[in-house]
Amino acid sequence: MSVISFIHELTWADLPDTVRNQARRCLLDTLGAALGGRGTELSRVVYEAATAIFGGNDTQLWLDGRTVSAPGAALAHGMTVDALDIHDGYTLVKGHAGAAIVPATLATVPKDGDPISGQELLTSLVVGYEVALRAGLALHATACDYHTSGAWNALGCAAVAARRFGLDGEQTRHALGIAEYHGPRSQMMRCIDHPTMVKDGSGWGALAGVTAAILARSGFTGAPAVTVEDGEVEAIWRDLGKRWLILDQYFKPYAVCRWAQPAITGALALHRNHQIPLDQITEIEVSTFHAATRLASRHPATTEEAQYSLPFPVAAALVRGRLGLPELSGAGLADREVLRLAEQVTLIEDPDLTARFPAERVARVRITLTDGRVFDSGECQAPWDCAEPPTDDELQEKFRRLACESPAAARGEELLTTTWRTDDLPDARTLLDLLAAPIA
Repeated sequence: MSVISFIHELTWADLPDTVRNQARRCLLDTLGAALGGRGTELSRVVYEAATAIFGGNDTQLWLDGRTVSAPGAALAHGMTVDALDIHDGYTLVKGHAGAAIVPATLATVPKDGDPISGQELLTSLVVGYEVALRAGLALHATACDYHTSGAWNALGCAAVAARRFGLDGEQTRHALGIAEYHGPRSQMMRCIDHPTMVKDGSGWGALAGVTAAILARSGFTGAPAVTVEDGEVEAIWRDLGKRWLILDQYFKPYAVCRWAQPAITGALALHRNHQIPLDQITEIEVSTFHAATRLASRHPATTEEAQYSLPFPVAAALVRGRLGLPELSGAGLADREVLRLAEQVTLIEDPDLTARFPAERVARVRITLTDGRVFDSGECQAPWDCAEPPTDDELQEKFRRLACESPAAARGEELLTTTWRTDDLPDARTLLDLLAAPIA
């Protein structure tokens, strides 16, 4: 199936049951991340900017109610999802599709007019994931730098918007080209080394993709999308509609960079299995791949620095037993026991583990105590990858936890039930109305 045909002709009936369920899971997980992210300063700032810069009446901001344009909503919600690093991702592109695709998909549901069914909403979501992830694989195969997710998830957002806006084939081709050309080719390792609110570029990817479709609808032309049309990447697109990359998503139990999660897993396993007294730890040695050793901050001053750290979240997980926004912001950043343990963390690059990255993200943790005992985790990988994914119940419990800590605590269960049953909705605006209702 050609890319253009896939974008416009895919139906709910075409999707295997496994893909349908994964679409529900990805929607639920991403909206849970948005609820958690809504409590961040990043989200507050971008909401204010979106209403000031992207005024309009297309849709409403989640948990806020103010109206903005579709591109403005895509930007604000994409950045809000990205504000708390607990959303789904895809190993081989070292990045995230859902953080942009879910906001773009919901932003392009019209506030008025004919209803869009829940099944159509989820089908559009699948279109966005499949196009974005292949664009990401193509970009990684042809570009010399490691770009943020916004560089390639912009194409998935353009695909969703082209479908929603009813673009013809040629307009859709131009929309993909515009999104690729104007998508944020930002360098990911700059944010790893200097963590700030710019993060993974997904909000800008969502903005670029939705805007590209609007421009193409009006006659704006774009260069061919190289990551889609170049002969060098043809094999990546050959199995579109046959192999479903959305099934290969991983999910996150902890609100930090995925590269830190193997070490967190190993440290928690040692603590659980050996009842290690935290006050007797003299060293936490983490052997891992090179990129993870760049997550070196021990005393983060902001939630962004905490999310792109390895020593701090390892220590926080040991002390607090969990990693959400409370552990990674505010008073959580000043916890003396966490900061003491973070000082005990040593990062060591293992060349073998570096060679296995990005297909595998592996760490080995050794904890040394004051009495000389050493506990070794062996090789650990991040939990909830596509080989051993979380159950539906585990994802729903994660959503409840995030909702409980968010401004939407009072409507968390209703949001969960409505989102999980999206395919039963005759009008997807039922979900959007619930998301948009302001918080008192």
